Amino acid sequence: MAPDLGTAAQTDKDNKEPPPAPLFEPGELSSWSFYRAGIAEFVATFLFLYITILTVMGVGKSEKCKSVGIQGIAWAFGRMIFALVYCTAGISDGHINPVVTFGLLLARKLSLTRALFYIIMQCLGAICGEIKSLIL
Repeated sequence: MAPDLGTAAQTDKDNKEPPPAPLFEPGELSSWSFYRAGIAEFVATFLFLYITILTVMGVGKSEKCKSVGIQGIAWAFGRMIFALVYCTAGISDGHINPVVTFGLLLARKLSLTRALFYIIMQCLGAICGEIKSLIL
């Protein structure tokens, strides 16, 4: 008989996959954490689009020597995603993107109720962030 190699795949010490999320969980609709997470997704998506669109518009309107340039746009996108995911990770897991939320729904990490609410709030945040940045 061959000795056990002790790899992580052969043991189940501490890394267990949580059970799949239920498809519909009506109890979520009455909890404050459900709505707080949706508000966090809305605000994060709003701020992401508002700041990054203003950065791109600022580069287009200014002279080349006085603007942030292409590298500044990349830094603005990266810093905004980092900060917003870091700030919302404890509240709503910091998805900030409907495609990420849809992927987590397909992987059964989110219930259908929570995923639809997140996607609606993210789309509303994106619309409001774009409209607000275009007004200025």
